[in-house]
Amino acid sequence: MKTIAEQLQSVYQAIHSFCSSNATAQEVSLLAVSKKHPADAIRQAYNAGQRQFGENYAQEGAEKKAQLADLSDIEWHFIGPVQSNKTQLIVDTFNWVQSVDRGKIARRLSKQRSPALAPLQICLQVNISGETTKSGMAVSEVFALAEQVDALPNLTLRGLMCIGSDNPAHQQQEFTRMQQLFEELKQQYKTVDTLSMGMSGDWQQAINYGATMIRLGTAIFGSRQ
Repeated sequence: MKTIAEQLQSVYQAIHSFCSSNATAQEVSLLAVSKKHPADAIRQAYNAGQRQFGENYAQEGAEKKAQLADLSDIEWHFIGPVQSNKTQLIVDTFNWVQSVDRGKIARRLSKQRSPALAPLQICLQVNISGETTKSGMAVSEVFALAEQVDALPNLTLRGLMCIGSDNPAHQQQEFTRMQQLFEELKQQYKTVDTLSMGMSGDWQQAINYGATMIRLGTAIFGSRQ
């Protein structure tokens, strides 16, 4: 059985090889999705060079951050649905929130984020597939929410996030639309530089359509406990 360090290096190599062999692809950053994996697994990935980790649950993320307090340069990303009663814990724990999809949530995050901390880095989650099982806002709501987030004092608008369709036949259309939205948003806001798109089953396709960050978990940590 491969160690986490070996699996992580295999992932890095696969991403690099894919980007190198595709003329239109750019190098992307890797978000290691560590939900349901113990803090020790994160430490192993950290020791192998990984710095960006994604968690879906606020309490779980807070507990792991406390256990790994000596690793001060970890960049913690919240990628799950944001509940109103968890916003204080989220702003106290995470550097990024990739799953903002409502003005109410954005306002709570800004109000509760301590001015002594760096602004919370925000991606807007788009339900690009329109599937009721997925979180995120409609495409038609993106620019209005972007304007709200950009105006809030303790937030920095960084870009967009989505979860592709479960149907591979639809992914090309969805990722094309996300790329268009991202380019339009970049033209309006100088802080926008992140398109978080692509997971274990579709990361190559996502990179082909402009993803700057992909989110992988099982390939690094193995099956969840």
